[in-house]
Amino acid sequence: MIRLTNLADYAVVVMTAAARVPDARLSAARVAEVTSIPVPTVAKLMGTLARGGLLTASRGVAGGFSLARAPGEISVAAIVEAVDGPIALTNCLTGESQDCTMEGHCAVRGHWGPINRAVRDALAAVSLADLLMPVAAVAAVQVEVMA
Repeated sequence: MIRLTNLADYAVVVMTAAARVPDARLSAARVAEVTSIPVPTVAKLMGTLARGGLLTASRGVAGGFSLARAPGEISVAAIVEAVDGPIALTNCLTGESQDCTMEGHCAVRGHWGPINRAVRDALAAVSLADLLMPVAAVAAVQVEVMA
């Protein structure tokens, strides 16, 4: 099974919570309250997402975090990459394959690039605005596209 890391999954949840109130400044405590993700994890993620250019951080009494762009301009791929780095299904394309015994003679290594791009493109096609739509509405849009 191919899975996102827990942090990437939580980051999508955090960003969706922020997208529900795009003009508000949210604290980590408030986001933790509405998402049931622990405050330290939310605080860490919000800092990471701000460094990734997806959230804007403001200090002071009225400070907090807000979306850096409109929900329709932020993709799930951008969120995952801000937390986990480039989307890659295998370590050989990320430079993390030092212990791969097949590295010198792997017949499929060259095929993983297009597969990774397809997965990334699929995640890039889904925006935060899409995640705000009810599931039934998303299904209806998918049916219209297929017709």
